[in-house]
Amino acid sequence: MVLELYLDLLSQPCCAVYIFAKKNGIPFELRTVDLLKGQHFSDDFAQVNPLRKVPALKDGDFTLAESVAILLYLSRKYETPNHWYPQDLQTRARVDEYLSWQHTDLQTSCIRTMWQKMLLPVFLGQPVPPETLASTLAKLDRCLQLLEDKFLKDQDFLAGPHISLADLVAITELMHPVSAGCDLFKSRPKLAAWRQRVEAEVGEDLFQEAHAAIMKAKDLPPADKAIKEKLKPLVQPLLH
Repeated sequence: MVLELYLDLLSQPCCAVYIFAKKNGIPFELRTVDLLKGQHFSDDFAQVNPLRKVPALKDGDFTLAESVAILLYLSRKYETPNHWYPQDLQTRARVDEYLSWQHTDLQTSCIRTMWQKMLLPVFLGQPVPPETLASTLAKLDRCLQLLEDKFLKDQDFLAGPHISLADLVAITELMHPVSAGCDLFKSRPKLAAWRQRVEAEVGEDLFQEAHAAIMKAKDLPPADKAIKEKLKPLVQPLLH
């Protein structure tokens, strides 16, 4: 049986999984789950992932949720090059450190920025108080400073001289506020140079392919009433 990946490339974790699988020549069947149509709430998808989130993986009778767990599963099963998840104990620990931190810091700030700056007003027609957006952008700026000072430092990549899963997860996170019109790299030359190195390692064509959907999100038509009602419980926390 061919590995199945359930993804929506509007989702940052899905982009990371998609790039990793394609870059490493991992054979898979893409099962698109349209988040903005609420397809992750369907009973059929719940059979794959009762958490009703993407990405999700199905490998024969085995199913798996959570992007970090999926990335590690793929790296181990397909024995991808060592630099992605290094064998060296301390280098691997640096990758683990970033993957643990990003969930509640950088990823959260990037997602909130995209929703508040673009998807809420454009797709859902929901205005965001200026002070709320300002607070989110300030938190994002603090996270970017931590990304530079704590993780990147003076290295080529977040865990050392070679690209790793940490870099892949980080760059896909940053593309969310970029898609909403935030030029995160203009005043951060160190981060801009890192982005160029990561894109070069991934491959420009694959990088653009993976992010095509999110870069076009600003052109989404307004959601209909049914979709707005379905998504309302999920987006309310993003208004504060």
